[in-house]
Amino acid sequence: MNTQKNEKKESPFHRIVFRLWAQMMVLVLLAIVFLGVGQIFLFDRNYVQTEISSVRNRIHSLLPQLEENDLAEDHDLFYSLSLSINGKMMILGPDGSLIGAYSFGHPLDLEKDEALKTTWQNTKESSDYQKILNREPFEHSEKSGSHITWETYGIPVRYNGSAAYAVMYHSLTSLYAMLAVNRQQLILLCILLTAAASVLAALLARQFTRPIFTIKKTVDKLTKGDLAAKSDLTRKDELGLLSDSVNTLGDELQRVDVLRKEVIANVSHELKTPLSHIGGYAEMVRDISWKDERKRNEDLNFIVDESRRMSEMVNDILDYSKMQAGYLKLRTDRYNLYEIMESETLSCSKNAEKYQVSLKLISCSRNIPRTLDALKISQVIRNLIYNAVNHTADGGTVTVKAEDIPSGVRVSVINPGEPIPEEDRKLIWERYQRSQHEGGRQEGTGIGLSIVSAILNAHHMPYGVDCHDGLTVFWFESPADSQSGYDASVLP
Repeated sequence: MNTQKNEKKESPFHRIVFRLWAQMMVLVLLAIVFLGVGQIFLFDRNYVQTEISSVRNRIHSLLPQLEENDLAEDHDLFYSLSLSINGKMMILGPDGSLIGAYSFGHPLDLEKDEALKTTWQNTKESSDYQKILNREPFEHSEKSGSHITWETYGIPVRYNGSAAYAVMYHSLTSLYAMLAVNRQQLILLCILLTAAASVLAALLARQFTRPIFTIKKTVDKLTKGDLAAKSDLTRKDELGLLSDSVNTLGDELQRVDVLRKEVIANVSHELKTPLSHIGGYAEMVRDISWKDERKRNEDLNFIVDESRRMSEMVNDILDYSKMQAGYLKLRTDRYNLYEIMESETLSCSKNAEKYQVSLKLISCSRNIPRTLDALKISQVIRNLIYNAVNHTADGGTVTVKAEDIPSGVRVSVINPGEPIPEEDRKLIWERYQRSQHEGGRQEGTGIGLSIVSAILNAHHMPYGVDCHDGLTVFWFESPADSQSGYDASVLP
């Protein structure tokens, strides 16, 4: 209920859909700002400078012809010069007086054109007028704020056979008008782009988050106990990998759930049996056989054996739990691996005799020095022997063998019996798995091989199980510490 309330109170601004949309919109806005700044501060100035440079270059290209030809007589040169500028051109006489004016090659009325009179008056009052009188070329920019509105050029020319001077005014008004239109179009384009990007970002955000919510729904089902829930995404990207991981998690949770139910059933059954035996035989001793010494001792020995077996089961469970939790540390020292094998083989022989199973020890050497935790390796060998005895028919033989291999020594516990299915050979090392135990005596909790796996992993020793020629071989390898020859030893 609390989770549902928190989901209802969650702000939409905190949802990943909104965050993705906002992040994409930030990128769009940054691009628009960059484009606007570039248009205003870079492109506009570049357009103006390009226009001014173009006019200047056109005028400079005509200078050699202006020095040799008469502007009044060479009409092609006159029109070329007039068309080089977007504005007016005034022709001044040798004394600096205005003798003609043109606009795009067309003459202007000197008496009636008030704008021309104003321009001429401003020119006479400017600092450039002295350069005109001295027949010095000049270039002058007229600004309004930060914008160049007029560009004025002055060059000496020949006009009607005498020295004259041409003053040209190039107006940038039309250029700024074009730039203003471009800016308006850019603003409109940016608005449309922002709107389109907003819609597209929302669609992409929803498209991106849809599989995430699909995976979330699957996880929610798993948390509510529906361990069969599956995410049906078939993507090949990271979200597909996440979906596969969630599905794998569901499979593992199902296995854990089965294991949980199995361990409860197994442990309760295995503990209940010796407890009932202990209780029954204790009552038998108390009520019936307490006077018969032989019978009483047999019953008491059975009670002791059942108590020991129950204690071993509990210890196995506790040891495995400690190993998994990391509380059980190895205490390594220098030991003779052969002596550990010999001791455990002798110790397990009595239990094997109850089922008419004999144990045989074969070793490549009686001296196999190794650095290991003797108690834990003893537990490994003991569990492997018990496992082999449990699955060996009456009258069979279990072989404990140590043999040289290139990387060191391989210790094997070999018993005859039905082979373990290939698909179960990895599962048998997991806790409470009984796949390999089918058809056996089924003593223990099924945790022995899990303890073996945990101890050997802690020692960094390779291990495994092979089945061939009617034999099941559980083995582990101890890294080479010394070289030794083959010395077989068989225990009865």
